[in-house]
Amino acid sequence: MSSKKWYEYIVAVEGENDASPDLPPSGDAADAIAQIAAQMQAPPVAMAPPPPAPNFTRAAAMAVSGNLTSFDDIYGAAEIKAPAHGYSILKVSDMLNSEHIRAMPSEVKKGSIMVALEAAGVNLQDVIQDAIRRDQALDAFERVRLKSVDELEARKAEENRKVQADLDKYVAEQKARLQANLDEVSKQKESFIAWRKQKQVEEQRIADCVSYFVTDNPISTAANPQPPVKPGS
Repeated sequence: MSSKKWYEYIVAVEGENDASPDLPPSGDAADAIAQIAAQMQAPPVAMAPPPPAPNFTRAAAMAVSGNLTSFDDIYGAAEIKAPAHGYSILKVSDMLNSEHIRAMPSEVKKGSIMVALEAAGVNLQDVIQDAIRRDQALDAFERVRLKSVDELEARKAEENRKVQADLDKYVAEQKARLQANLDEVSKQKESFIAWRKQKQVEEQRIADCVSYFVTDNPISTAANPQPPVKPGS
């Protein structure tokens, strides 16, 4: 069927139903669309070589900084623009999910899209190529994000290793200080105990000497401790 016949069919149906120019109407027109689509007997779309990978230099930098938050941002960063005729794969997706045909059988939905594309003079291959470019952009962005995450993980792992080493060193130093403090106290206690034993011997020697001359020995000893002297006494 010629492009003119497709266009004439769309115009006729739209005139009767006042439908959107993007999609043929639903209802009884669905059978007609299915019949027309069947008459087309369009062969499967021959896949052309994949288009060049999108420019993702700017997107890579944005990905690392986390500034890309939506698919539109990703497509824009990859410099993917809507085709001049307006029929991107995203528009076709919206058409397939339109309330006009979303509940229809797959063949009817396919026929509806083919009718709309034929009427608009759009080559289906252009739509497929747009889909491939967007898929490439998403895959490239995924690789960039994954590389960014992997590099971040490696950097942070090395940073954590250094922090842990510093922490271990600090803990070891503080433990050494604690032990040194304990050792110093223990040493001083041992020294004091040894001196006190000597003191007791010395006091006893003095007390023994004084005992020859007094009844009530004023010398304090381990066996005869004296009350502490109050200040000012």
